[in-house]
Amino acid sequence: MPVIVASDLDRTLIYSAAALALTMPDARAPRLLCVEVHESRPLSYLTETAGHLLTELGDEALFVPTTTRTRKQYQRINLPGPPPTYAICANGGHLLVDGVSDRDWHESVQARLADECAPLSEVQDHLLRTADPVWLRKHRTAEDLFAYLVVERELLHEEWVKELGEWAENRGWTVSLQGRKIYAVPKPLTKSAAMREVARRSGADLTLAAGDSLLDADLLLAADLGWRPGHGELAEASWTAPGVRALPERGVLAGERILREFLRTVRSR
Repeated sequence: MPVIVASDLDRTLIYSAAALALTMPDARAPRLLCVEVHESRPLSYLTETAGHLLTELGDEALFVPTTTRTRKQYQRINLPGPPPTYAICANGGHLLVDGVSDRDWHESVQARLADECAPLSEVQDHLLRTADPVWLRKHRTAEDLFAYLVVERELLHEEWVKELGEWAENRGWTVSLQGRKIYAVPKPLTKSAAMREVARRSGADLTLAAGDSLLDADLLLAADLGWRPGHGELAEASWTAPGVRALPERGVLAGERILREFLRTVRSR
């Protein structure tokens, strides 16, 4: 029986330059491996050691990259190790099988959203109507499934985020603030549902997961064992649950520690 390792990517396994949290003296900083280039510029990194660990993990378990990124954004990432058979994109809206979206899965997700949630257009209208141009920088939709704003965090009013969350709750949506992005995501659109589908297809009897944000909570709860880093939404809220371990490491070294925990658990079976 395979072991599934479903891990969030951004700020869990891979990190932008701003999120690396290299607090040690320069001479002791870890060597970094660039795993994403965007518009001819390096964008995301992990440590070289993490790269080796990820390669080993891909040989010993069914590694499933699990992200809120769109398919196009995910495909910019070039992770070490064997190409993943499965990947979860758009917060569970797309299940990639050998790099191609599974149409049956996507259609089943769309049907559930139509039955259970207010339409994306209503949420978009509300976001644009209520967001303050002083702090709003961009408005985007992702895969026609959810919406997000790019904001100036230091100018953002926390009360507005709270009010948005209450408004969304009554319409079957949830809100997550991650760095400079505010996500509005339908509640049934979850990483955990897609992970369960991978487990069903692969016959896995053990699922491991990691993530740092509110949108990862359902994934961590659904896994047999989970880990979260010492930064991010979940850490800020001191969130934990049975079977979920809160790690002290922050930044890119947290990604390395998470991979060590995955490998240790896989090898101890």
